[in-house]
Amino acid sequence: MSLLSKNELKELVLANPPLVENMIDMDIQLQPNGVEMTLQEVRSIDGAGAVDFDNSGRKISGGKRIEFDENGWIHLDPGIYKVLLNEVVNIPKTLAAIAKPRSSLIRCGATLETAVWDAGYCGRSECMLVVHNSAGFDLQKDARIMQLLFYHLHTEVEEGYCGRYQHENI
Repeated sequence: MSLLSKNELKELVLANPPLVENMIDMDIQLQPNGVEMTLQEVRSIDGAGAVDFDNSGRKISGGKRIEFDENGWIHLDPGIYKVLLNEVVNIPKTLAAIAKPRSSLIRCGATLETAVWDAGYCGRSECMLVVHNSAGFDLQKDARIMQLLFYHLHTEVEEGYCGRYQHENI
């Protein structure tokens, strides 16, 4: 696998379908090695979830939307939260992606946990925000919170992602 550069990413973002849709400002969000993804909403994580082998017993934890104040800010106490991103990705069968939190989050005592974005996945993604800072963490709507890194696969996958979350939250 090889990491895509800003030039390759820009070409793919301008393609049809675009690799990443709904960017607020492509010039700011396209970075040398990835695309910065922005915050649409934050939810609490409430109740137990469950994961099994064949997904027959899978249960996703619930949660409530946390409202931004009149200036577009929220204060988050230490804990875990679900975040929904503004951007929609359309990953071709020749690419996959992973995400890393922006270093500014880490420097503030917060981080993100994400899953792999599989080849063939299309949709708006969610990830988990973990606030470790005992004083909490403030976030503004549309803040750039993570960088999505795209990789070329050595060969195209025959069948791309076709799970439950395909085309979710679009």
